[in-house]
Amino acid sequence: MKRTRSEAASGVTVHKRRLLADTTPLREPHYRRLWIAGLITVIGAQLSVVAVPQQVYEITRSSAYVGLTGVFGLVPLIVFGLWGGALADVMDRRRLMMITTAGMIAVSVLFWIQAAAGVNNVWLVLGLFALQQAFFAVNQPTRAAVIPRLIPGDQLPAANSLNMTVAQFGAIGGPLLAGVLIPVIGLPSLYLIDSIALLATMWAVIRLPAIPPTGQTTKAGLRSVLDGFAYLSTQKVLLASFVVDIVAMVFGMPRALFPQIAHETFGDPASGGLALGLLFAAMSAGAVIGGVFSGWLPRVRRQGLAVVVCIVLWGLAMVGFGVAVGFANPQSSAVLLWVAVAFLAFGGAVDMVSAAFRSTMLQQVAPDDMRGRLQGVFIVVVAGGPRIGDVLHGAAAFAFGTAVAAAGGGVLVVIGVAVCCLVFPAFLRYRVGRPSPTPADSGVRADG
Repeated sequence: MKRTRSEAASGVTVHKRRLLADTTPLREPHYRRLWIAGLITVIGAQLSVVAVPQQVYEITRSSAYVGLTGVFGLVPLIVFGLWGGALADVMDRRRLMMITTAGMIAVSVLFWIQAAAGVNNVWLVLGLFALQQAFFAVNQPTRAAVIPRLIPGDQLPAANSLNMTVAQFGAIGGPLLAGVLIPVIGLPSLYLIDSIALLATMWAVIRLPAIPPTGQTTKAGLRSVLDGFAYLSTQKVLLASFVVDIVAMVFGMPRALFPQIAHETFGDPASGGLALGLLFAAMSAGAVIGGVFSGWLPRVRRQGLAVVVCIVLWGLAMVGFGVAVGFANPQSSAVLLWVAVAFLAFGGAVDMVSAAFRSTMLQQVAPDDMRGRLQGVFIVVVAGGPRIGDVLHGAAAFAFGTAVAAAGGGVLVVIGVAVCCLVFPAFLRYRVGRPSPTPADSGVRADG
């Protein structure tokens, strides 16, 4: 039988709904406020993501020094990420988010002061960056541990996709704005904008209700952190999800090379320009596209296999990026800039899918009284891996050039993921079960 026009239109509408992002979690007012605040805050944060390596490069003219931001970011991420996750399991999470958000605002103001004063001390910039990352490392696992207390369990894949989409949307605007604004208003103003934007997150956190701990642990000490690792060691699928992400980010994240590539390969001035903004924004643009068309994610059951496929594609995308950089010359640099941007964007799209599945695995498997500590490990892996990658890529670029560093890293990603599949075969076989339709031990009302 032929379908009527109304039936056909209805079928197309349903198909679109299944394809486009699921916005059901935004019906919960507390989650919605956090999400909207993220739209504003992430743009300011991404301005600083560009400003810090750009300021280091301006002072030193060296990708090796830019790579040092990885060291200065990694140490506080490890120490305070693990401790912050433990704090999130014993403190009221709303209060902890207020403290850390205030700390990030204060550090952004200090960034602005030193840049406006023209101090030009690379060690001061790196020291402030380390302090900023310490506050970030406590804030992020706490924020992630809050989400399952606000929304039903069956909405977690959609919520994670929405979180990553808005973060990456801001990450497009931030770098592009930075590339345009640096020559106009200068680096100091980028730090000031970040300080002001963080006020939106503070507003959303203040509006949250109290979110007290649910477990029996009362101290956030070394024993509490070790208990989290002991639990993780029994969860092979979660452990494998961390390992494959480390492989992807350590070997396959070439962002420390962007200032040098933009300047030497694509003709930007040393102080930054459009090419720099495009390179930093490309992955986020791809992630937003992936997030907008993420309605299919909740229907995927073989999430382990999906993560592996995404990371292999990420590695191949970085190979393509490195090849594009290597072939660029004064006659073809404009065209190959867009080719390089396209490879980065594709990598960002598949990385968004991978991250959404890995976040969902963690939130669904871990009990609430252990969730903060495991989110701390997750943040250390997600944010710490790229910082190790900054160091390795900076050193590799110094020794072999930017093109070889980027393409070679992508090759190592593919090899590394293959090894992980051999070591953790259960990860490939992992199938997600049907999640609980209600939040577990939420203790949080769903009204405004």
